[in-house]
Amino acid sequence: MSDQTHDSADFVQSLARGLSVIRTFDGDHASLSLSEVAKRASIPRAAARRFLRTLETLGYVRSDERLFSLTPHVLELGFSYLSGLSLPEIVQPHLEQLSRRVDESVSAAVLDGTDIVYVARVHTRRIMSVRITIGTRFPAYATSMGRVLLAGMTDAARSVALEASAMAPLTERTRTGADLVAELDRVRAQGWAMVDGELEPGLRSIAAPVHGRDGSVVAALNVSTSTHRVTEERVRGDYLPALLETAAAVDTELRLV
Repeated sequence: MSDQTHDSADFVQSLARGLSVIRTFDGDHASLSLSEVAKRASIPRAAARRFLRTLETLGYVRSDERLFSLTPHVLELGFSYLSGLSLPEIVQPHLEQLSRRVDESVSAAVLDGTDIVYVARVHTRRIMSVRITIGTRFPAYATSMGRVLLAGMTDAARSVALEASAMAPLTERTRTGADLVAELDRVRAQGWAMVDGELEPGLRSIAAPVHGRDGSVVAALNVSTSTHRVTEERVRGDYLPALLETAAAVDTELRLV
């Protein structure tokens, strides 16, 4: 979020901090101490304590006086959005079929600002250092699904999104700057994207776009694998055709929604 947004008279700092406290919890940090929450949220301990106790009173957090964790009540915060989103429900059976076909982990994501957000997933094995779940976010510029989504934007919208991205190299292979722009042009022309060790060393991912009724790119599907286990030739020769067929099948269903 930009400094200009933070400085706006309409920006509520306390609400932003409260949400940052909720976001400190994830699949790898299901329970946290007060000090850990304060550190991960980048706020003082006293502020973290007030937010946690407020969330506990509201039923979103539980504690044993030493560790804090989220309760299922927190799901209500996203229920209104998810209940009106037909994409995950449509995509999930297609992902399950694709995963069985290629015997790899597969996912679907949408673009949210400069990040991709996972909305559906079928995993066969863990191939990243972080556990990916529904709601996991990654920077769009360094992911195959993100590049498909960025490539599907107009040039003007894409430029705005790239300018807002903090495009730090995540590995020695991460494309940024003019090299990234050229890659996005290639992705737009060929209709799919491959990222090889740019988000995390050893991770190879291939993605294809999903289109809405008006033809715009609304989501992306991907197949993820290990560079040490599966060759690039196999990804292109076996996984890509299966992925493109799955994306086309999802497109067909979305046109009927």
